Amino acid sequence: MTLDLSLLNDNQRSAVEWDSGPLLILAGPGSGKTKVLTYRIAQLLDKSPGKTFKILGLTFTNKAATEMRERLKQLVPNTGGRTLLTTFHSFCADILRQHGSHVGLKPNFTILSQELDREAFLDEVIEEVSNEIGTKPFSSKQLLPMINCLLEFYIYPEKAEDFLISKQIKDAKVIASIYSAYRRKAISKNQLYFSTLIAETINLLENKPAICKLIQRTYTHTCVDEFQDTNLSQYRILKYLLKADSPNLFVVADDDQIIYQWNGASPERLEELRKDFMVSEIQLPENYRCPPEVIELANRLIVNNTGRSANKQELKAYKSQDERNPIRVKSFQDYNSEIRWVANDIANRPEVERTSCVILARTKKVLEQIISALEKEGLAGYLALRKNEFTSGPMQWLHAMLRLANSRQDIEQLSRLCKYFYKLEGININVQEVVSIALTKDNDYLRSWLELVTQRNSLSPEFKELIQPDIKRLVDRLEFWQLVEHSFNWFKTLESVGFDIQNTFDDFSVEKEVWENLVNDVTQRYGHDEVSLYLLLQELDMNSKTLPQPPDAIPCYTIHASKGMEFDHVYLISMVEDMLPSWAAIKKGNHSDDMQEERRNCFVAITRSQVSLTLTYSQNLFGYSKRPSRFLFEMGLIN
Repeated sequence: MTLDLSLLNDNQRSAVEWDSGPLLILAGPGSGKTKVLTYRIAQLLDKSPGKTFKILGLTFTNKAATEMRERLKQLVPNTGGRTLLTTFHSFCADILRQHGSHVGLKPNFTILSQELDREAFLDEVIEEVSNEIGTKPFSSKQLLPMINCLLEFYIYPEKAEDFLISKQIKDAKVIASIYSAYRRKAISKNQLYFSTLIAETINLLENKPAICKLIQRTYTHTCVDEFQDTNLSQYRILKYLLKADSPNLFVVADDDQIIYQWNGASPERLEELRKDFMVSEIQLPENYRCPPEVIELANRLIVNNTGRSANKQELKAYKSQDERNPIRVKSFQDYNSEIRWVANDIANRPEVERTSCVILARTKKVLEQIISALEKEGLAGYLALRKNEFTSGPMQWLHAMLRLANSRQDIEQLSRLCKYFYKLEGININVQEVVSIALTKDNDYLRSWLELVTQRNSLSPEFKELIQPDIKRLVDRLEFWQLVEHSFNWFKTLESVGFDIQNTFDDFSVEKEVWENLVNDVTQRYGHDEVSLYLLLQELDMNSKTLPQPPDAIPCYTIHASKGMEFDHVYLISMVEDMLPSWAAIKKGNHSDDMQEERRNCFVAITRSQVSLTLTYSQNLFGYSKRPSRFLFEMGLIN
């Protein structure tokens, strides 16, 4: 078949039809960058029938990867076997499952998705180092951000002390010792976090060039979405994936949307890309999303940033100007008046318009109170927050059961299993009793837990019939699909009879939907029969369990959470100094990197708008007098 490129503009088509070699697409907001990236992959497949080379597409969110896979199915059916469209972290997990034994990892490594688990892990390391040096200088809460920073910059353990000294960090020698012990313990305990997933993949590719070459031979083309969000470690992985003599790299980026500097993203990454690969460049300045008036504001705002790509073109509006001005600026005496007005303004819209509105703010704190303001107007609000764990009792129990089956001496998972079993069955199983039994046998906490449970006479018939035999199969043979299915039947029975200690079933129905969507995504990508227990758990732990937006709710997002989205009517609230821009950025100065990132935050927020943009600010926020944001002045909205 021949791919229809008639819907692409000239610049988009030039990008899609690019021959070979490294190419950077500088794509502004609303320019169709995901379409271009997807069409590029489709074009490579369409022009190579019968070929066996594979294409790797890397994104930053599972949602983006799923969206690209769905689009590709429509454009070039039956070519899924020649593409891997995934996130950086999922790709690294794949590599470590297959080849991690070369750095000391087993395929069933655990991913520590909970902050508490990561802190507990680091506490163990600090305790061990403290015993050696005779003092305990840090808590895990203090040190975890520093450890993540060292990992994201991929600092070798033996060079950590020099790096920390260069950054004028106190106690550099002790921190370097803890970092080195942390890296060793991650391997010995077979427990990783997002940053160690990346770091150990680099470690593998760096020290095993044969594996590096195997991956290069497998994926002859690499495409990257949102390249501007890569940190130093992710960029390093990218460099290992490419052949030096023929780097077929296709990246889409926008240096005006770098808003993750706290995670290691930097404008310098694009300059490194240009220097390392001598990339050709195509710009996509056409904006198909926003009204022309919003485009004008965005251009006026972002031109104040100095660290932009040379010769960066202004955004160009595709939509024609409307008779009615789509931009409103509203000032209020205080924050309560501001959010009351916003809620009332949305409530006064036609019902069909309301859920196409969004309320954006720089921080979660500003958004929390607007939910109650919406409720007073008879509207539901939806505050979108990343959620790393299931929180309902049934899902916690099931997740802990599967995790303990995968890692039989995990005391944290055993504790959670016992806690939620009590909430579901009303039967208390003592954690220490389980551990004591396990010590006399094979140190298998799950087997010992099942032994204790089996001795209890008060088990419900449903648990005995549905679950107990399945747990035995899980313990003995790691068979888990039937346990999952029967567990949901058991939960349904418990819920129907009204058995609910301490609101155990709160959010269960929506979390079940989240679980099913995540599991469905994994089985579609890998094939149902190929999904092992550890693969399923790793993929679950790498993905957010954020609850879906209720159909009639008004979405409320931080600017960071809204990136990549679009809405008809955007309300950007609390446009005041110390909020947008932040107090920290103001302290650093108007020409600082932090201030430039704040300006990019504002740029991202206003360019989510498809129909109208409302900007609000108040003279008093949380009891403090405030001045209007400097960005309102830069956009020419107030004098």
